[in-house]
Amino acid sequence: MRYQITGKQIDIGEALQTHVQNELGAILEKYAGRPTDANVVFSKSGHEFVCEATVHLSTGLTAQAKAHDTEIYAAFDSCGEKMDKQLRRYKRRLKDHHKERSQPVELSDAGSYILAASEEENGSEPESLNPMIVAEMETKIPSLSVGEAVMQMELGNAPVLVFRNERHSGVNVVYRRDDGNIGWIDPRNANS
Repeated sequence: MRYQITGKQIDIGEALQTHVQNELGAILEKYAGRPTDANVVFSKSGHEFVCEATVHLSTGLTAQAKAHDTEIYAAFDSCGEKMDKQLRRYKRRLKDHHKERSQPVELSDAGSYILAASEEENGSEPESLNPMIVAEMETKIPSLSVGEAVMQMELGNAPVLVFRNERHSGVNVVYRRDDGNIGWIDPRNANS
């Protein structure tokens, strides 16, 4: 497995890198089976250290965790605990996912855009209904079943996930609702 351990404007020593590799390796060995690479980024936010970890599994699923603490090792340990909890929660489904899927998740290219926030005062109407694009990026849309999409959204701590439904190849969305439930949008099944 490949590890990329970096710091944003902070120095990461050899001891911390070794600690991260040992601890994260132990967590992943228990649950994930075939991780391909892990990216761990440390940064500082005010007086706290922030640790963000992303692990890519060979089937195309991704697990993410983020934590912060006043000590850098404690920030990683909290992040590792969150990753452990997510993977433990989905252990059976991850193993079933490995058995059922002989090929990695298929990914489609898509455009991703960041739009400028509206700065209208006093609730007045905007001058133009064409928002200004601040950034353009490329993103990947995975082909998943609905269950896999919900699992991927949970593993990635994402509020929403756009995916191509394996059953009918249509674009679908799963999202976390305010009431804690999961919403699923399938335009193909809309009643006209």
